Amino acid sequence: MFCAIMQPAFFPYLGYFDLIDSVDKFVFLDNVKLVKSYWPVRNKIKTDQGEIFLTVPVNTPQGGMNTMINEAVIDQKGNWKKKHLKSLYFAYKKAAFFDEVYPFVEELYEIETDHLSEFNIEIIRRICAKIGLTKAMLKASDLVGIRGLKDARLASICKNLDCDQYLSPQGSIPYLEKESPGGELTKNNIIVFYQNFHHPVYPQCHDGFISHLSCMDSFFNCGFSKSLELIRGGHGQPIHCTECSFRTVKNTN
Repeated sequence: MFCAIMQPAFFPYLGYFDLIDSVDKFVFLDNVKLVKSYWPVRNKIKTDQGEIFLTVPVNTPQGGMNTMINEAVIDQKGNWKKKHLKSLYFAYKKAAFFDEVYPFVEELYEIETDHLSEFNIEIIRRICAKIGLTKAMLKASDLVGIRGLKDARLASICKNLDCDQYLSPQGSIPYLEKESPGGELTKNNIIVFYQNFHHPVYPQCHDGFISHLSCMDSFFNCGFSKSLELIRGGHGQPIHCTECSFRTVKNTN
């Protein structure tokens, strides 16, 4: 049984959904330290001035170095939601599927929670339902008896869920492969594969094509049903850990 484990990202890119689509169980790794410059708090869209970040403002109750993702609190004092929606409106008002997608996006920003992880997870769940992905999705913080750090924690989660195969994004290769193929996962008899997602090229607003943007870019330009086709069209056969080299792969979101 295949498992994938990822931090709950904000409006993640298409490859995130390929990972969900490729496994039996998907786990939101919500109880690890938050990095405020990373994907749980921001993602990119394309404007007539190029790509820009949409960032969710958060407070870190345990301090910037010690707050877990599921402890981070959204700073609701400003008008960041209105700013996001305004940016999305002007970026995509001429997109082919604007009328279909923008009301859905407005609904996402109405999700009532002050917690970053709950906000992101609910967004991802609603997006999956909208595009037709139905997979078991769990939160790491809800699992009992999980131990260890980094790849040892991933192995503990897989064993907890009776999963004997793990699908990882290629961005994890540097630390999983640093000591031995598959790291602690392989040592715990879990077969490690790496995602082989080929990002699709599709029509975009404004000149040129920019890859690895938020999924919102695909939705506005191609619609929900076509975006699922793009995700599945980019799916490649997973790569066994013994075939990967951490020296040749860069991080993606």
